[in-house]
Amino acid sequence: MTTKQIDYCIELAHTLNFSRAADNLFVSQPTFSYQIRLLEEEIGFEIFERSGKGAALTPAGAQFVSFLTGMRQDLKRAIEQGQNFSAKYRDSISICMMVRQALYFLPEAMRLFEESVPGVQILPLFQYENSMESFLQNETDIVFTLQEQTKQVAGIKVHDLFESRIYLIANKDDPLAEKNLVREEDLYGRTLMVGGGSPQALRTVQHRLIGSGKIDYFNSADHDTTLTNVAAGRGICLAPGFLNDHSGQFAWIPFDCRESFSCVLCTHKEDQRDSLKAFLAILKKLYSDAVAFPL
Repeated sequence: MTTKQIDYCIELAHTLNFSRAADNLFVSQPTFSYQIRLLEEEIGFEIFERSGKGAALTPAGAQFVSFLTGMRQDLKRAIEQGQNFSAKYRDSISICMMVRQALYFLPEAMRLFEESVPGVQILPLFQYENSMESFLQNETDIVFTLQEQTKQVAGIKVHDLFESRIYLIANKDDPLAEKNLVREEDLYGRTLMVGGGSPQALRTVQHRLIGSGKIDYFNSADHDTTLTNVAAGRGICLAPGFLNDHSGQFAWIPFDCRESFSCVLCTHKEDQRDSLKAFLAILKKLYSDAVAFPL
């Protein structure tokens, strides 16, 4: 299977017309039809049903084209990344995190790093789930995670970054938004959004509040769904400070509790590159200097 055949197949699935698909890709119809037939012979099933009116996807063909489309997009991104890398960089450092806002100072760290260590690319990757698993499979060089997730994990080096406390998120016109510190009794009679893969420290606080019997709760699938529900006035929620995008859309008020999150970076023990050490040093300094920054 060639990339040309993949492109032909995807285009025909869009147009369902051999002549139009061939014209769109600037090839003759006999050449186009021949390549589609070669592809079908290679994979062992028909992708398209032919008729005088054009073409229609077979059930197996529809599933196959869906897979091809995703694969072609991944290949396009890989080629673009390779072109960017080969044109400017001699090495790269990939850093994975659950969401963009988890590392607020990452863009500044990247800028400072490129000034001091030119020729090494910092490649941010975002993976809401299983980022630690990807890191352990050597798919990334650095992963942002919580200290609790690094226990008894072999072959890694853990770098302390910052401590993040728990905040209450509410609409800016909510009476709670006027407070400098929210306590448990302030939430009595309110609806609290819970769930969505909350870290252990947050689950502990949520269970304690719900156990009071004075707070209603509503299960929410993930953080984005929770924020949508808060914006819709369906309730309030608690969240780690490192999820704050500082956009000003919501009020983030410190919540009075002893629980917090130890945020760390993990690297592979065998990765001793000077460039990696330099980047970690820059990122750690930005956080250590930001003493008054809400996290």
